[in-house]
Amino acid sequence: MTGFDRARIEAAVAEILAAIGEDPSRPGLGETPSRVADAYEEFFAGVGVDARSELGDPVPLEGATAETVILRDIRFRSVCEHHLLPFLGVAHVAYLPGESVIGLGRIPRAIETLSARPQLQERLTEQIADTIESGAGARGVLVVLDAAHECVTTRGARQTAATTVTIAARGAFTEPAARAELIALIGRGVA
Repeated sequence: MTGFDRARIEAAVAEILAAIGEDPSRPGLGETPSRVADAYEEFFAGVGVDARSELGDPVPLEGATAETVILRDIRFRSVCEHHLLPFLGVAHVAYLPGESVIGLGRIPRAIETLSARPQLQERLTEQIADTIESGAGARGVLVVLDAAHECVTTRGARQTAATTVTIAARGAFTEPAARAELIALIGRGVA
């Protein structure tokens, strides 16, 4: 990760602890600044990384025409940039290949990279769609994210069962009937 300054994060966490009236050196808190720096290094590992590189090299279809590819229930976590609290959820991705396909394991890697930075769910949904469209040469992309935000579940409104759903569509999947069919398949599974 470029630009990650561990010493500054540890100092900032110690200052936050002092600012809330705690003694950052007391037993139980002495290692907290280091632990938070470890967590932030993981949570924000995607800062400055081009997620398209995670898609690898597309595999040519060599004359075959692929229909829609759907990858459901991809677990992700990110950190809301407004409160620096996590949001956790699942991503569902459908894409209509162009002349090539991408490895199915590559899509979760790209999602992980995009979600590993201070984010808004709405932006994350758009970025995933753009990354797959441009990185895979897809003729259509649909991304649905369903996530629980700790800024809603643990503070303020404290709506512990609330989730947020965001949708981004590109290309052929901006057509309402195609989009509705895919959302139905994602929701019930493919029989």
